[in-house]
Amino acid sequence: MNGLQSVASKLDLHKIQQTIKWIVYALLIVNWGFYIAEDWNRALHTLDGSSTLGEWAREFATSIDESAWFILLFMLELETYILEDEVMTGWVTKVIHTVRLVCFLMILHTVYAFTVTVIQYEPTVPVEAAATLCDLSDDGLSYVYNLEYTEITDESCVSLSDAHQFYRVGTDPVVATHEGLRLERQLAWGDLVEVIMWLVIIAAIEMVVRLQERNITEGRAISTGNRIKFAAYLVLFGLAAWWGYLSHWLYTWDTFLWIAGFAAIEMNINEWRAEIEESGLTTYASSDTHDTEPGVWPT
Repeated sequence: MNGLQSVASKLDLHKIQQTIKWIVYALLIVNWGFYIAEDWNRALHTLDGSSTLGEWAREFATSIDESAWFILLFMLELETYILEDEVMTGWVTKVIHTVRLVCFLMILHTVYAFTVTVIQYEPTVPVEAAATLCDLSDDGLSYVYNLEYTEITDESCVSLSDAHQFYRVGTDPVVATHEGLRLERQLAWGDLVEVIMWLVIIAAIEMVVRLQERNITEGRAISTGNRIKFAAYLVLFGLAAWWGYLSHWLYTWDTFLWIAGFAAIEMNINEWRAEIEESGLTTYASSDTHDTEPGVWPT
């Protein structure tokens, strides 16, 4: 027993926590590379020389979204761990807030792009004069099922599908079976719900950070924010399980990594909260104190 306690005493739990955190961040960067490759592969099937800049931006919405979240994560790391409170004044705060605003605009672009995709996938437009997929082999189209895109050629058409009715997938030069179109719609909705859940989480974290900058560590706002975050994380876990069921293991793995990344930020916030409370500078939001004396939590 004493031996175990001796080993435990030699372990620097803070260093272990920080090491795990930076490993998670590194893995997220690796995943970002996979998403860029995936977006590029999809763009080869959905875009051509006549595609507009806006269409290119929509096809690479996931890569743009990941970039914005990386920068936001770094900004939160600066605010909640790396930079001391004394440094978070003047131009430093302005720069961080400006970068954060640009990131939110990038993420809003993702919301817009995913919303457009959901809307474009809604119509059910049958492909005329195509009894088999091989009838479309000379039309420059691709076939999609469960996000797997394949160019329709004389060689590939036989093995892709034996259906006798196909449907347009949005405005892209892509077709699918009825079941394939239904699945693409569900996946499009999944993307949109995911980005909205992350926005809910980041809004709750931002609220806590702003409150702790004012030395407020408890109160109704913080407890409500925590409950909202918990609900959003549950939705994300559900989406991760669904993507795993559909064999999209990259999406499942990525979701768990991002949850781990934000868990690291939560640990930073908890350490910061403990420092505020130990310093004796804790205050409480006026809306929660109900005319009690400053610094006294109502019973």
